[in-house]
Amino acid sequence: MSRIVFNHVHKRYGKYQEYAVKDFNLDVKDQEFLVFVGSSGCGKSTTLRMLAGLEDVSEGEIYIGDTIVNDIPPKERDISMVFQNYALYPNMSVYENIAFGLRMRKLPKHEIDLAVKRAARVLEIENFLDRRPKELSGGQRQRVALGRAIVRTPQAFLMDEPLSNLDAKLRVLMRSEIVSLHKKIGVTTIYVTHDQIEAMTMGDRIVVMEKGIVQQVDTPERVYNHPANLFVAKFIGNPPMNFIQGKLQENNGLLEFHTNRFSLQLTERQASQLRKLNLVDRVVILGIRPENISFEEIMLETYPHSIVNGIMELSEFVGSDRYYHMDIGMDKRFVARAHPRYHFDDGMRTSVAVDMNKALFFHKETEILLTD
Repeated sequence: MSRIVFNHVHKRYGKYQEYAVKDFNLDVKDQEFLVFVGSSGCGKSTTLRMLAGLEDVSEGEIYIGDTIVNDIPPKERDISMVFQNYALYPNMSVYENIAFGLRMRKLPKHEIDLAVKRAARVLEIENFLDRRPKELSGGQRQRVALGRAIVRTPQAFLMDEPLSNLDAKLRVLMRSEIVSLHKKIGVTTIYVTHDQIEAMTMGDRIVVMEKGIVQQVDTPERVYNHPANLFVAKFIGNPPMNFIQGKLQENNGLLEFHTNRFSLQLTERQASQLRKLNLVDRVVILGIRPENISFEEIMLETYPHSIVNGIMELSEFVGSDRYYHMDIGMDKRFVARAHPRYHFDDGMRTSVAVDMNKALFFHKETEILLTD
């Protein structure tokens, strides 16, 4: 179990030395469960592979514990890795697959047997030890891959999209089992995924990446409620956050967000922060989560200065909620997430109240978050 540090790590490829990972800095705490998340090609798997020793570091240092591991071979880094495709040996039994790494280290036979059976017991695959991988379901094969990783206690577990080949129901089950397993074992774990739901539900902290650059490192709650910039705000959340451009204008001592269709009154805290940044009479971007847009009569009556009118385009029933898509003009659509009891015919005019306490404002040019 160890702390892991990336110190100004870069990865460049090809003739033109294009960056896959650029100036990556991160301090992973001992026993932390950290998740790298981002779209395909953002550099998350490349970063993990540099840590594992499967990719060379172009520049910078990677530490496992107090040791720089840049030039240490993968097998000597004392890490265990779980891959997307399980990477099981088809001609070996489950027992032999789990034991393989221990045999390569020439451990005594009785120690190997104890370790394999202990891992199988933790993962509830004791009854499958004599089977071959082709005789197992996808979830069972994934457990075997995890068993091969946890059969010993390495300094770190590295997991590269281990659940992406499973169906939706099994992914939900397995992600909770992986988190539970981490709590039992307590080994520092770095988990790579493109699935924001996995990132939000599994990680102690999340590293959001795009184009090889870290966009934000924080707890799931902070990343969701206080995204560092427009990219993070767009990437995290389902349905995505609503965005619209408007100008900040003073009105009788109050600061308002103006568009050519509606005006919204800012809170005192928001107004104070944006005035200090000299953004009055400047265009900014407002972001509001779908769950912070309300059809409730009491909200419409209580907050008359935060109302947006529009035309209902469609609604999507998703069980406990319904997503309401509303045309608010200016080639813009608001998506509200609310209780499915509301019913609107397509084309119906309606009004919603925006919870301005939850509204976020972003700089139009730099796209960084301006309010907290």
